[in-house]
Amino acid sequence: MKISHWNRQTLVFSMALLVSLAYAQEPQMDLQRVKLGAGMHQIDAQVAMSPEQRQIGLMWRKNMPANEGMLFIFEQASQQCFWMKNTLIALTAAFVADDGTIVNLQDMKPQTTNPHCSAKPVRYVLEMNQGWFTKKGLKAGAKLTGIPQTR
Repeated sequence: MKISHWNRQTLVFSMALLVSLAYAQEPQMDLQRVKLGAGMHQIDAQVAMSPEQRQIGLMWRKNMPANEGMLFIFEQASQQCFWMKNTLIALTAAFVADDGTIVNLQDMKPQTTNPHCSAKPVRYVLEMNQGWFTKKGLKAGAKLTGIPQTR
């Protein structure tokens, strides 16, 4: 059977896409971790720094322990917007200023593509199980400690 050049390219692209989709369905469990503080509460956060790590985020996770989360670190402050495509657990995103102050909180429903954005430019976003911040009495204006200062 002869495969045309176009069909060969399509086949190669399709195979690469299938491999990447299969790989992408594995949750990130081996990222660097950092200990954060929120008042008297401790957070064990995975750190997503690279574009690939940030893109995958907490996708495919079926659950997350109560005091764990994921800290997204961006190169520079800008309005950050998140969605929940392929994310199976309900989360709250805390958009965090350079000094650790929570700018705003956004509850996010699983497997949706609605944008959830920071109220002003930030470099950090901390995702926790939905309701965690409320249960701990943390609101916009609260301060997180232990935020890595990378420049």
